[in-house]
Amino acid sequence: MTGPEPQTITKKELVNRIADTTQQTKVVVKDIIQRFLDEIIAELSVGNRLEFREFGVFEVKERAARRAQNPRTLEKVAVPPKKVVKFKVGRVMRECVTLDKPPTKSR
Repeated sequence: MTGPEPQTITKKELVNRIADTTQQTKVVVKDIIQRFLDEIIAELSVGNRLEFREFGVFEVKERAARRAQNPRTLEKVAVPPKKVVKFKVGRVMRECVTLDKPPTKSR
């Protein structure tokens, strides 16, 4: 993939953009975004799955215990089981990212 170097977009930048387009204050938008993120974390922490149609699905998966090897010392080490958050991309996001198709504005 060629083109410009990707940029890092912060929550602050998203707050500014959304506040500008919705005529809401930055304080209100920041609070809403933070509450949304907090709810995602809360649901995932109790093992729930979050599905946002056309966008994607967040879910917690259990990663099994395994044996690994330290590449520096070649020593075998036990890696305990752990939970990881997985994200499966939805159709609209996949099309926008892979086909460079601009997203349609949601309602």
